[in-house]
Amino acid sequence: MSNLALSAVETYPEIETKEGHYKIASTTLVIRTDERVELKSITGEIAAFVGQAHVRDGIVHVSSLHTTAGLMMNEVQGALLSDMANLFEQVIPSAVYYKHNDPLLSDCDRRNADAHLRAVMVGHSVSIPIIDGRLKLGTWQNVLLAEFDGPNNRKIHIQAMGI
Repeated sequence: MSNLALSAVETYPEIETKEGHYKIASTTLVIRTDERVELKSITGEIAAFVGQAHVRDGIVHVSSLHTTAGLMMNEVQGALLSDMANLFEQVIPSAVYYKHNDPLLSDCDRRNADAHLRAVMVGHSVSIPIIDGRLKLGTWQNVLLAEFDGPNNRKIHIQAMGI
């Protein structure tokens, strides 16, 4: 869990159901990225939060609070992560003309149109079932933070809900 800051866990009043007390807990992770394009697993941090949230059965929703960073589910394997980064460059190249990067058309001086478009392609949130207090993931599934405009400090909001 290096390069990670976890804000205090917020909890909300519980609601009684037939199965038990419905709980909601949330927090915001701050994750440091070091590269312009970087894919980083945050599965361990999410699992640790779910353990603190005391939700036995429910769902955890994870959201990027940025327009140039996204979230996705996939395997963490070096060659595959490299292939993904290459795919982003092939599909949405960084070295082409974008109106967002043109000072005559946009007030953005970061020249990061490719980062915005890549984040649109990936998406900004994932939801994962919680079963018996643990994330229900497939064998190779990990939640990946997809950084497209780094290095940066990225805020990721996590909310667990259930009984």
